[in-house]
Parts: sequence; structure tokens; C-alpha cells
Amino acid sequence: RFVDLFCGIGGFHLAAQVAAGDLGIKALCVFASDIDPDCRDSYEANFGIKPAGDITEIPEKSIPDHDFLFAGFPCQSFSICGDRKGFEDARGTLFFDIARILKEKRPTAFLLENVKQLGSHDHGRTLRHIMRILESLGYHSQHRVLNALHFGLPQKRERIFIVGFREPRFFNWPRGIGPMKSLCQVLESEVPEFYYASHQIRENRLKK
Repeated sequence: RFVDLFCGIGGFHLAAQVAAGDLGIKALCVFASDIDPDCRDSYEANFGIKPAGDITEIPEKSIPDHDFLFAGFPCQSFSICGDRKGFEDARGTLFFDIARILKEKRPTAFLLENVKQLGSHDHGRTLRHIMRILESLGYHSQHRVLNALHFGLPQKRERIFIVGFREPRFFNWPRGIGPMKSLCQVLESEVPEFYYASHQIRENRLKK
């Protein structure tokens, strides 16, 4: 049983299904949440579950009991593409909604995801603060940056993952799966202008 916070269109959900299937068990989503109505519609189309809305308005006691918590909490306040205001940005404070749910529901384990820059934001103080909070909640946690490039995707997409368990245990971080697909195998030939990278992102790339 798992909950899927900031669920988007269901990346964690799909991964949970695949991982559970490999183990011969069933992964059951008992609660999902996302503030974006289009994401909620896509999630429902993909998995038959209608996610709840804004997590800040949902009492932690109302969330069903679960074994695992997944959360790709908003990254704009830590990303190089944003203003990097961290906890001073309302989106950056959404980690504390994860913390209040962990404190109340006490799942066996959790997996969180964010941009690589979370690790260096405010000279590392932001991540250290997050890890201290998780420790204070009784979780044994560790983090690592993984790159989608090493898992079959033709994209350098580095993300920090934080995994935690109520009981101390060894976690075997994945090492990648070998050769990636070529870019021509995944790109679409006709893409609406809406999906083009913003001017700010293009400028940042050119500067590098």
C-alpha cells in the first residue's frame, strides 16, 4: 500500500507497479494528490484513481494508512531554472507537508525526489535541514543523485533521491541498466510551441 504525493501523471505509481510485479506482489495506491487539474485527469486516465488536490489543505489524519510514501515534491524553488529561494518560496515549504504526513502515518519507508541542486542549495544547509527533520521523525535516511542517462533515456536528467526507513537497513542503490536509447527513437517530429524550453532556460544553457 502506498501514497503518491505531488503525483503528476504517475511516474512513481508506474515504477511501484513494475517493482512489485518483479517481486510477485501487488502495489496498491491508496491515495494520490496533485494541485494540477490536468495532471489529475491524466493520472485518472492512466490508473483509474482520481487524485486529491492541494496537499496543504488535506489533514494528515484523513490520509489512509500505507506502507510506502512517494513524493516528487516541487523543485522550482531549488532549481537553477528558478529563483532558488528555497524555503522562502511557498513551493519549497511543501516538504513540511511530507514531514507532517510521515509523523502521523509512520509508513515503513519513503522515497523522495527533487532536482540535483537541492543538495547544494544554500551551501548544503537546506538538504542538511531536511535530513535532520527526517532523523527527528525516526527515519534512517540517505540520499544520492541519479542520472536518467544511465537508465536508458537519452537525456542528462540528474535528480536527487532521498530514501528512508523506520528500521536501519542497507539500501542497494541502482547502478544503471546499460546502453541508452538513441534520441531519434523518442523525439516527436511535430511539437507545439508551448513545450519548447523557455527563453531563460535557453539563455542559461548558452552561458554554460
